[in-house]
Amino acid sequence: MRAIATLLVSIAALAASQQPKRTPDIHFVPTPDEVVEAMLRLADVGANDVVYDLGSGDGRIPITAARRFGARGVGIELDPELVAQATRSAQQAGVADRVRFVEGDIFESDISPATVVTLYLLTSINERLRPKLQKELRPGTRIVSHQFRMGDWEPERDIVVDFRSVFLWRVPKR
Repeated sequence: MRAIATLLVSIAALAASQQPKRTPDIHFVPTPDEVVEAMLRLADVGANDVVYDLGSGDGRIPITAARRFGARGVGIELDPELVAQATRSAQQAGVADRVRFVEGDIFESDISPATVVTLYLLTSINERLRPKLQKELRPGTRIVSHQFRMGDWEPERDIVVDFRSVFLWRVPKR
């Protein structure tokens, strides 16, 4: 009986460790591959870039940035199960040496090394992130959002891909 109780406590601890540290602001919805490609092209991603994907989900954006454009990538994701899935996907894609996934809160994580930031969040979340982006990122850093704007901050460019909007901003000089 004691062994069963110990096993149940272990299972409960494991389940608790796989839960996000807080309730996510938005549920994961994957960005279609053609939109991922368009986002990275609009940001003019290259081998010298470090692409941070905030709310990285299954990791497809940093993985594509590494595989197709030679960039390094970092995904920040609140859900530990999605972090594990993205890490496995990076290994399968052969880019685990250039991409890493971090379990963390996008509002608290250090994003200062980014040269490109990608987003597929709601407008309200983008608006909450805007001060952080403008404060922590170097001038000239490109920010690309799938579908959602950033309040009254007008994008430098916007395109439509398969009926989906993609927006590009650059962090202004201070």
